[in-house]
Amino acid sequence: MLIGVTGQIGSGKSTAAEILKSFGAVVVDADLIGRQVVDGTLSLRRKLAHEFGEDIIDSSGILNRKKLADRAFRDEQSKRVLDVLVHPYLLEELDKQVRFLKKKYDVVVIDAALLLDWELDLKVDFVLVIHASQNDRIRRLEARGISRSDAKARQKAQLPFRVYQSRADRVVLNNKNIASLKVKLSHLWKCLVTKPVDSYSNQG
Repeated sequence: MLIGVTGQIGSGKSTAAEILKSFGAVVVDADLIGRQVVDGTLSLRRKLAHEFGEDIIDSSGILNRKKLADRAFRDEQSKRVLDVLVHPYLLEELDKQVRFLKKKYDVVVIDAALLLDWELDLKVDFVLVIHASQNDRIRRLEARGISRSDAKARQKAQLPFRVYQSRADRVVLNNKNIASLKVKLSHLWKCLVTKPVDSYSNQG
């Protein structure tokens, strides 16, 4: 089974993916793949520097991710430019890893903020959306060192929740703590490994 886990930034989707990993799934982290393809592809780093400023690359050729994020998420057009440059490389590597892991594991989880943007919801067996209130999401981002203004800008650049909700097989509300989220996901996991995919309600 191939499960796509997604949600707006700060919702806790990666925490959810790690919980599913503890249940026995193997997780493919799209953010990590994105970093790997940028770090490993000189031509891509040059394209990013051309679009977002030469100073996002230091003298050693290392990408300054904070500078890139600040510029790429400042408006919708900048984010589209980033997506057009990075995503072909990322999706090729993601597809390669998923095909390999599906041969070895019963349950593979794709942890991807842009799962819907890439239309991977059409390729996975089950779409799990993790949701939290805007205040909770901003608070979590601030705890990660992201300013409130940057957090709001990044949230604004993402799809509205109604889109996630309409394309989800299940929405899980992450409004308390990790223990509470684990209980909800434990119930879902038991359903996923024992019942057909189309036997769930959308909310949870």
